[in-house]
Amino acid sequence: MYLKKVHGPRTVTLPDGTSFSQADLPGADTGRWVASRKLAVVRGVLYGLISQEEALMRYQISQDEFHEWLRAVSLHGEEALKVTALKNYKQP
Repeated sequence: MYLKKVHGPRTVTLPDGTSFSQADLPGADTGRWVASRKLAVVRGVLYGLISQEEALMRYQISQDEFHEWLRAVSLHGEEALKVTALKNYKQP
């Protein structure tokens, strides 16, 4: 079995005790951003699995978009990342 060379840790342990790995991150060619994929990217950056700069380049997202995901998760949890629920969580 061959392990792909990656920068940084291969896995991290989340506060709830679960393991989160490079394999849990969405693919670089992701075109449809559902809440679970957005959350995976945010968790990957927050827990040091991937740097923010690497995430922005890999997923072709803007810094503003990433910060919006981060703010939504911080304030309201995963539910705030759902496109259908955005109007409920947007602040004027």
